Amino acid sequence: MFTGIITGTGTVLGIENHPSEDLAVLTLKAPGHTEDLGLGGSLAVNGVCLTATELDGETLSVDVMGETLRRTSTGELRSGSIVNLERCTPAGGRLDGHVVQGHVDTVGTVLAREEHGQWTTFRIGLPDEYAPLTAEKGSIALDGISLTITAVSAPAAAGAHWVEVGIIPITLKETTMGSRQVGDAINIEVDVLAKYVARLNAFGGGK
Repeated sequence: MFTGIITGTGTVLGIENHPSEDLAVLTLKAPGHTEDLGLGGSLAVNGVCLTATELDGETLSVDVMGETLRRTSTGELRSGSIVNLERCTPAGGRLDGHVVQGHVDTVGTVLAREEHGQWTTFRIGLPDEYAPLTAEKGSIALDGISLTITAVSAPAAAGAHWVEVGIIPITLKETTMGSRQVGDAINIEVDVLAKYVARLNAFGGGK
């Protein structure tokens, strides 16, 4: 489990695709995030929970299976890409953000970026099926960053749903959001509680 509080950024050293195996191997430099990690340990990379398969100092490799490549922006990473990093939350650790599983649901698109002096608003487009799982003042993880939704599109906005978030300067500086521009892809993980409620309702409220 993660909290969406990014603890640093890393740099992609390379990504090796194996189409016949429906797999890619991602290698990255992760300063400050490999101590006590161990093979099989978890690290969130742009909000995607990945497992360390090779370790060499601050460099690690992870296997990215086809499902993850299809559901996230990981396959678009290239050598030199900067990524958000977060180690999993230890038992008894502070939950400063919200419950983030590292199970990215979909990829959204930055529709607008507006500067307001001391903070910045981003509007993120998302597929219709995920719009009911978002709510004003609810939580969302964008590229692994725990954020509060400040506005949502109207229920009737089929084909054009979006959420807005406000981001303060320190988050812009310490994460990849500072470089995000209109048109950029971004990983989205909606609140896990919303997903369970929706699933329960699909079965008639559990009756």
